Amino acid sequence: MRPGFEGGQMPLSRRLPKRGFRNPFRKFIQIVNIGQLKIFPADTVVTEESLIASGLVKGKGDGIKVLGKGEIGYPLTLKVAMVSDGARKKIEAAGGSIEEVA
Repeated sequence: MRPGFEGGQMPLSRRLPKRGFRNPFRKFIQIVNIGQLKIFPADTVVTEESLIASGLVKGKGDGIKVLGKGEIGYPLTLKVAMVSDGARKKIEAAGGSIEEVA
């Protein structure tokens, strides 16, 4: 008999429900909003390490993305993997700059 043969009844692998889909190639992107960056003083260089040290993100994962929810009124220099278009406009309007790090 082959391994896993259950004597003619429906095998366990076919009896268990199969639901959903797990993508083995998904990317885990950490998200930070502009409103959360107010904990950094003006003219600060904000890197992935400083975001982790401040507790805004728990780990680097596959990258950190800054989104445009919230407002910031002073310039910051961001060195992160990804920045949304809305966040880029708000940071540059405040006098800040963005360097995308791979």
